[in-house]
Amino acid sequence: MTEPAHVSVIILAAGQGTRMKSKLPKVLHPIGAKPLLSHVIHTSAELKARQTVVVYGHGGELVKSTLADEPVVWVEQQEQLGTGHAVDQATPHIDDDHIILVLYGDVPLIKSSTLFELVEKTAGNALAILTVHLDDPHGYGRIVRDGSGAIQRIVEQKDASVEELKITEINTGILAVQGKLLKSWLSQLENNNAQGEYYLTDVIAMAVADGVAVHAAHPAGEDEVLGVNSRSQLAYLERAYQRDQAEQLMAQGVTLIDPARLDVRGQVKVGKDVTLDANVVLEGNVEIADDVYVGPNCVIRDSVIGEGVQIQAMCVIDNAVVGEKCLIGPYSRLRPGAELKGDNHIGNFVEVKNSVIGNGSKVNHLTYIGDTDMGSGVNIGAGTITANYDGANKHRTTIGDKASTGSNSVLVAPVRLGDGATLGAGTILTKEAPDGKLTVARTRQTTIDSWQRPQKKK
Repeated sequence: MTEPAHVSVIILAAGQGTRMKSKLPKVLHPIGAKPLLSHVIHTSAELKARQTVVVYGHGGELVKSTLADEPVVWVEQQEQLGTGHAVDQATPHIDDDHIILVLYGDVPLIKSSTLFELVEKTAGNALAILTVHLDDPHGYGRIVRDGSGAIQRIVEQKDASVEELKITEINTGILAVQGKLLKSWLSQLENNNAQGEYYLTDVIAMAVADGVAVHAAHPAGEDEVLGVNSRSQLAYLERAYQRDQAEQLMAQGVTLIDPARLDVRGQVKVGKDVTLDANVVLEGNVEIADDVYVGPNCVIRDSVIGEGVQIQAMCVIDNAVVGEKCLIGPYSRLRPGAELKGDNHIGNFVEVKNSVIGNGSKVNHLTYIGDTDMGSGVNIGAGTITANYDGANKHRTTIGDKASTGSNSVLVAPVRLGDGATLGAGTILTKEAPDGKLTVARTRQTTIDSWQRPQKKK
């Protein structure tokens, strides 16, 4: 497939979306954790569009501020006078010799491959439109063809005759044509229709009248061209998007225990022989190396998972780096800044934050490790915490190679536990524990013979 030259894109995103019942502009509602409009802008980028112009209206300032980093030109449609009027607002920003491709900010799943095919059909100054056959075409504009099958015009639902309403081929609204031609036709649009609007679809009949060929292209599936006008449609397209993500992962060799119960909300890079169990959520930028297993109900966000890692059920890994052959979980949480060097065990109800865990070190039970530099071969006993916060500032704890802590130990930072040092159970460490020694810091056990348990007053 050759890259189309001199293509510019107009994205119509001015609709209010009243059926969404939301204060949020429709095009900012997310699919795959990314606004609908962002999907369309990024598809435009895949086409290497020379210019991308977004026509906005309702909630425009919020739309612009939310997507301020996108490389687009913003044009406001102050009056909602129809799709033809909206496109006309954007065309002054596009050169006459560019192919203008019209897309919609609430149609997020259109594929660049489909649009490449559409643009290729504009060869010879033809007009190309994207159509699809629907079992139930109600509500859509119908494609009217002549006896030889040539496209003649598009008739909207409210303006269609009884015979025209029987047509199942519908207009998606997506079209491509040379800028000079489109600008000429837009200047001739009239609003003598049931809606009193300037329809972009009227340019089809104008093209036919001018002797310009009109060709149709078709998407691989109708989900590509479905728009969002309600929460129900948003939910449907979310699942369609996730099915597509699952298919892409499986095509790369990933085993999905249940493809219907996977959520990808970002960019995922995977190795070979990766297995993802049910209800795994991948967010942001995630890299997963070969031979990794991720158990059910896990969330991995903006993290790197090394080769051979096993992540058991119910784990959250957020902005962390997990070295090879680690065993995580179940019920573990790795917070931002956690780095496991490799061959580590992070067990049930363990939380690690902003800490480096050396090779082969184990933190297996009911433990909090925060702001810590831990060596290799360390064993952390159940219930150990590093007390890193003094109420105003964070402090670091250093734990040497092959050190060990007894259960329910507290290391009050800043403090160091030396190489090969051992803490007795229940120790509260406030000063350095020397290398290779046993350190115990707890009060002597005392029994009060005369003590009596308080009684509830009658």
